[in-house]
Amino acid sequence: MADPADIRNWRRRPDGITTSGKLEPGDPARLAAIGVRHVINLALDDHPEALADEAAALAAEGIGYTHIPVPFDAPTRDHVARLDRALAEAEGPVHVHCIMNWRVSAFFYLLDIAAGMAEPEARARMAAIWDPLTSDDPRAAPWKALLSP
Repeated sequence: MADPADIRNWRRRPDGITTSGKLEPGDPARLAAIGVRHVINLALDDHPEALADEAAALAAEGIGYTHIPVPFDAPTRDHVARLDRALAEAEGPVHVHCIMNWRVSAFFYLLDIAAGMAEPEARARMAAIWDPLTSDDPRAAPWKALLSP
């Protein structure tokens, strides 16, 4: 089965991890169909676009679930470390998502650099979704602070 590329900001990384924005009610079954075995969610449960009862919907498809709620206006290095640990502990293949794939792409920017990837390559991967380092949007300010050395 092909990747469900119609899921908001869907991406498949070279390491096989898939990422996206919000999930819709039918998406857990679609993720299971492509072999996803664990989902990590960085969005807040109370976001208006969050999938209701996501953990239960994924469990019904045999998919494990880790929730790391990251307030969009207050991301921290601890959140990134928690994602890194969750990725190491999860039985893959793994899918990581939030609402827009912005949290996810920014966190992978930091993880990719920590793993030895050149900054321009990590930045290009992030910028394919969004680039808070060059954004004039005031919502990007906490992300600029998080991503700056």
